[in-house]
Amino acid sequence: MLSPTTGVDFARNRLTHSLEVAQVGRELATALGLDPDVVDTACLAHDLGHPPFGHNGEGALAEWASDIGGFEGNAQTLRLLTRIEPKVMGPDGATYGLNLTRASLDASCKYPWPREDGIDDPSGRSKFGVYDDDRPAFEWMREGAPVGVPSIEAQVMDLSDDIAYSVHDFEDAIVGGLMDAALIASRGEHDALLAGVLQWSGDAVTLDELEAAFERLAAIDTWVSNWSGSRRDLAGLKNLTSRLIGRFAHEAVHATRAAHPSVSLARFGGTVIVPRETRAEIAVLKGIVGTLVMSTNARQPLYARQRILLVELADALWQAGPSALDRPFADDFAAAPDDAARRRVIVDQVASLTDQGAMIWHERFVG
Repeated sequence: MLSPTTGVDFARNRLTHSLEVAQVGRELATALGLDPDVVDTACLAHDLGHPPFGHNGEGALAEWASDIGGFEGNAQTLRLLTRIEPKVMGPDGATYGLNLTRASLDASCKYPWPREDGIDDPSGRSKFGVYDDDRPAFEWMREGAPVGVPSIEAQVMDLSDDIAYSVHDFEDAIVGGLMDAALIASRGEHDALLAGVLQWSGDAVTLDELEAAFERLAAIDTWVSNWSGSRRDLAGLKNLTSRLIGRFAHEAVHATRAAHPSVSLARFGGTVIVPRETRAEIAVLKGIVGTLVMSTNARQPLYARQRILLVELADALWQAGPSALDRPFADDFAAAPDDAARRRVIVDQVASLTDQGAMIWHERFVG
């Protein structure tokens, strides 16, 4: 999902991305015999924990909260669903969040382990699914589940996110003029592009696999070879988007069903199988956008300003105390037993803001 800060006012945002992930997820769930409502819920919830400025903001808050358990968007999602978002209150006044079922919560948990067992993503950021003070909800959610294994519904959510993110970011970048379709099609600077894709994708696939995947994608008859913004070009790009989503979903369903014939896959009855060729094709799309849009030197000052803004805002709110917070977070701050818990409330408040909201709050409290 391209950030609105690209200046493209019709690019997808977090809401439209989540709706599209849910659409893909329901189709995959139905094809695999899973409960589509459970997967749909997980898909709609999967990005709720992302702070302002997405993964860039996630890194800033992780640094600010490093001594109180860190910050991770997936762990924040669990916190939102079970604690912060008030719908059901206990007799003691504690909130039980949205009071979702065990299956729905578990389906939204991409990394079912705590920070000490976290794994690093290609950027070196630790990925985990629960903060220490949310362990009771996590342990209830994971009762009877194999340690460290996401449910198949969570795997479907994760794949749906990958499919939608890779295809739609590629589409947005073309429409927004952020990438030169003709240059990509003509293989201009092709070796440098593939090297960037390899770096962006980490060690998940090899350079040879990425090269072969690029050739397969380029052979699709609706592959974008030029772009003028005409209705004909728009129609061709929309057809390519549909083709790619269907292609990736079909290959995963076929491989998963072949690996688990005639069995119920629900919860822990099986594993989503994505062929390496399909993973490589998804990696190519994500890597092209990552290399040509996200990693360009021209964007690095913007990313740096975003991180500084969030750190300054968190510092300012910490100094101001509960009077600067929204009422629910001010109440949490007042009830917190120690400074670590109070700092976690500051993180919750900052993470709850939109990109624009963070900039407005920064102007108000920092200037």
